[in-house]
Amino acid sequence: MDINYELYKVFYHVARTLSFSEAAGELFISQSAVSQSIKVLEKRLNVTLFTRSTKRVSLTKEGEILFKHIEPAIHLIDRGENQLLSCTETGTPQLRIAASDTICRYYLLPYLSRFHRLYPKIHLRVLNGTSLRCAELLEAGKADLVVANSPNPALTNGMKLTEVKRFFDVFIANPEYFPLMGKKISLKDLQKLPILMLGKPSTTSTFLHNLFLQHSLDLAPAVELSSNDLLIDFARIGLGIAFVPDFCVAHGNSDGLIVLETDQPLPERKLIAACDGALPLSPAAENFLKLLH
Repeated sequence: MDINYELYKVFYHVARTLSFSEAAGELFISQSAVSQSIKVLEKRLNVTLFTRSTKRVSLTKEGEILFKHIEPAIHLIDRGENQLLSCTETGTPQLRIAASDTICRYYLLPYLSRFHRLYPKIHLRVLNGTSLRCAELLEAGKADLVVANSPNPALTNGMKLTEVKRFFDVFIANPEYFPLMGKKISLKDLQKLPILMLGKPSTTSTFLHNLFLQHSLDLAPAVELSSNDLLIDFARIGLGIAFVPDFCVAHGNSDGLIVLETDQPLPERKLIAACDGALPLSPAAENFLKLLH
């Protein structure tokens, strides 16, 4: 059946907003044009897509079925357009990478440097956010490649995931304030101490809270921050025990701090490179992913 894409686009906006007037505003057309487009689509499909009343609009059962298929198709087209625009807007190829501040500084920086030396004509655009937010940027088509912590509930089945690094989280402290060198400490003991950790929403926060819950313990952190660097600084002046990835400590910015030994090993986590599984990777993204391997 030959149906104009614009009709499906109008349907998508009305189905998403459940408002003819809001859809008209988003599409920059008149409300009567929206209404006429829906009537044409319904006639061609020979079904009623919306139940209309004076106060509200709702999808019929047939409308709900169509929306389930149209929504991912519209998103796929948008992501394809965004990938093309990322090259044509500046006239040069562009690679959009999303990652948290910590991952950028302590893991990605040497790879970004090497990539820039190898491909100086490709414009690197780095987007910062939590690992959860970065996955959302990929889902919305605003990033070509994401490097994020895993497990991560925002990483979906529609994404192609590649493991690039394994790491452990560690508890670090200033021994002057917390003389725990050479002692094995339990999560129950840690529960009684001031814990410094990333705040919500973050995959690290979720991970640590779940770890304590698995041992029937409630975690009430003393301080929640948005930066691992600040957590290390706070631990250095004795404000508490910081929970950070081990690759932060390995970079030598934790002088004067000790890594606490827990009575049970903490679960391993991963850094994942994620891309849209429905779209082919750009040559720039492919080359960067090869460097990470």
